Amino acid sequence: MDIAAKLVFGVLVFVLGTIFGSFLNVVIFRVPKHESVNKRSHCMSCGYQLRWYDLVPLFSWIFLGGKCRVCKNKISKQYPIIEGLNGLFYLGVYLKFYIIDQVPFITEVEYDLDGKMTLHYDWYSVIIAASICALLTALLGLTVIDWRTFEIPFGFNVFITVIAVIHGAAVILHNIRIAGNGVADTLKHFLPLYFIGFFAVSLILYIIYAISKGRAIGGGDIKLMAAAGLFLGWKNIILAFVIGCIVGSIIHLIRMKVSKAEHVLAMGPYLSLGIALASLYGNIIVNWYLSMFSAS
Repeated sequence: MDIAAKLVFGVLVFVLGTIFGSFLNVVIFRVPKHESVNKRSHCMSCGYQLRWYDLVPLFSWIFLGGKCRVCKNKISKQYPIIEGLNGLFYLGVYLKFYIIDQVPFITEVEYDLDGKMTLHYDWYSVIIAASICALLTALLGLTVIDWRTFEIPFGFNVFITVIAVIHGAAVILHNIRIAGNGVADTLKHFLPLYFIGFFAVSLILYIIYAISKGRAIGGGDIKLMAAAGLFLGWKNIILAFVIGCIVGSIIHLIRMKVSKAEHVLAMGPYLSLGIALASLYGNIIVNWYLSMFSAS
């Protein structure tokens, strides 16, 4: 693709991210209250059922001045923030895959005798990128909910497990059909990677949970690291856990010192940060770390 096409496609990816971010807002507000996410969106102050033109991500909130069209009560700033962040996440994945790493979205262009063009897509790499986008959306949602409620809804971990299976299948098929690696060698490499990843951190956390009777770690954190481990593999889930622990410890110590925050720590947001970084840059960081030992 030329520069103009890449720019247009990047804008479309961002817009798609804001659309899913808009739905994520509904999930964030309703799931902790055990409300259905299928009901029509409405003003939380007066109950006014929003029309389609009230639901355009980012623009509707800006156009309405952050207020309900009917009752004029303020609409939470969370709406544009989540929509914008999710759009930036999707754009970041696009830039990482197709601009920085230059993963080919279109593998081949063919022309017949009449000059008709046929494009051949690498759908496996598209699915891999899309699954990372879905993972980031889920992590953003559970981060906000866990920060507020100290609880990670079970549905988020189920969702991450499902996309982990899809992601793993796409990675394996990509290596077999696109990269040309042998079936036996590919399965021998990736199946243990993901299987061990499921238990690498979650099993340790479960032992801590059992010994402390749930006082040291939450059950949602265990399920999150199991599902994410299936997505990332054992090397990257360990990296994600280390990042989450370091960042969580530093930030929470500062919060306790500055704002007198309680000792109780919601680990979900910090683990989510580690998982997000590992999903995009895990292999680079792990290889850099291991290269220091091989060089010596």
